[in-house]
Amino acid sequence: MRRSKIPTLLMRSRSKLFVLNIVLSLGACWAILPAAEAQNQNPLTERAYQDREILYELQAPDTHAFRITHDYTVRKVGEKYYFNVVRAGSHVTNPESFDLDTGEKLKCEIISGKQAVERKLPITDTIKDDSEIVVTYLAQAVEQGTTNRIRLMETYSDPKSYFLDGDELVWDRAFGRLRNTVVLPTGWYLVGLASPATIQTLADGRLSIYVVNPRNDEVRVFLRARRRVN
Repeated sequence: MRRSKIPTLLMRSRSKLFVLNIVLSLGACWAILPAAEAQNQNPLTERAYQDREILYELQAPDTHAFRITHDYTVRKVGEKYYFNVVRAGSHVTNPESFDLDTGEKLKCEIISGKQAVERKLPITDTIKDDSEIVVTYLAQAVEQGTTNRIRLMETYSDPKSYFLDGDELVWDRAFGRLRNTVVLPTGWYLVGLASPATIQTLADGRLSIYVVNPRNDEVRVFLRARRRVN
C-alpha cells in the first residue's frame, strides 16, 4: 500500500513557517531595542511619552499668585541641571526643588537670561536678557541607563491670567503640558469652566479641576469662581 506524501509535505511546510516566524520575531525585537534606547535618550514630543504633571494651587485672588508644583523625569545622560524658563508676564519667587528618588532637597536659584548666557548654561529654550529662569542643581549627573525624578515648587504671580472681576475669581491661562490640575482657594466654588475637566472636592474642602491636554499645542483653560457665603 502506497503512503501519501501530503502529511510529510504539510509538516515540512509548517516547520519552515515556524522557523520563518521566529526569524521575523527576532528581527522585530532587534529593531525595537535600538528605538527604545533612543527614546530613553531623546524622548519624543508625542503626548504618550510625556510624564510631567503640573499642579496650580491658587492663592487669594487679590495677590494674583499661585503655587506651582511640577514633577519631571531627567533622562539625558550627563545632565547636571534642570532649567525652568518662566513664562513671559509671570514673576517667580520662593523656588524649592526635591529629588523624588531620595527625598533630598536640591539646591536651586533664580537667575536672569543674561546671567544664563554669561555662565554659558546649556539652556535650549529661547530666552531674553530679562527672562527669569529657575535653575535646579541635580544631586549627581544622570548616568547611563538611569533616570532622575525631581519635583519643583515655585510661586508665580501673573495679574493677566489670575485676577478678580467684580466678586468673581478669574483664571485664564494656556496649558502646554499633558496633565494639569488647578485647585481653587479655600472657600471658593466653580461657576464657569470653558474646558472639559474632572472636578472633585479634596479632603481639605478645596475644589480641584483636572484638565488633560492631549494635543501637541496649548489648550486655553478659562474658569470663574465665587466665594461661598456662610
